[in-house]
Amino acid sequence: MKKKLRIYWPFALNQIKSNFAYKGRFYLSMLRKFFGMFIYYYLWMAIYSSTTSGELGGFTRSEMILYVFMSYTISDIIMVGISFDIGSDVIDGNVAMNLIKPINYRMSLVFRAFGVMVYRLIVPSLFIWIGLEIFKVTKFGMAISSPTRIIAFLISIFLSFLIYVFFDYCFGLLAFVTTYIFGMTIIKNAVLNFLTGRLIPISFFPAIFQKIFSFLPFTAMTYVPVMIYLGKYSGAEMLFELVKQLVWVVLLYALGSFLWKKVEKRIVILGG
Repeated sequence: MKKKLRIYWPFALNQIKSNFAYKGRFYLSMLRKFFGMFIYYYLWMAIYSSTTSGELGGFTRSEMILYVFMSYTISDIIMVGISFDIGSDVIDGNVAMNLIKPINYRMSLVFRAFGVMVYRLIVPSLFIWIGLEIFKVTKFGMAISSPTRIIAFLISIFLSFLIYVFFDYCFGLLAFVTTYIFGMTIIKNAVLNFLTGRLIPISFFPAIFQKIFSFLPFTAMTYVPVMIYLGKYSGAEMLFELVKQLVWVVLLYALGSFLWKKVEKRIVILGG
């Protein structure tokens, strides 16, 4: 394990340094994130102001405000796409160089994504989280998150990251079949905005769809961590959701290994 960390940690470290190196990109990234969050905020506030009920889909107005900011923040943390990197490697022929190196191609991609995730967790997500904690206590009169919930929340975020990255790896392997997956990546991201609960909480969907979604890995990407943060799960429910996330990590990792064995038999290198 130590040997693997020594080999692959530089991939993560280089991504962290790269993101901190370009100040212009840093400020534009901050602006983009806050702009997107406030669009969702005003949209949901308009929905709540048009109804006489103080609760929609099991969320009060205060809880929905927290949900909007946390769902957008968590999605931005965990959704570090590697499928586009795989597609680019296939098109320009870099995949050939990666395959002859004494490293595991998937592990190098995962650690690069991990570096981006760490950067996004620190900037600006950590400050948003602290701000929300202060805001919910002073403005909404809610209790500050307990240490147990915070630990479960952080574990859930890490598992969500692995679920998304392993899923995106499986999706990216389509590049070895179709060669060009840029268009499919755009469609995938748009669909995931709904299936993960980023745009609309899963509790707003009909009961039959909620049951279907509960058997899929997508709710474990964003919806579950946010619900843990909001305290919507009891102790037993929270533990069950964490175990379910762990199961999906194992299943998607195994699926990625299976698909890789299939596609490596038909690799065609372009460019180079």
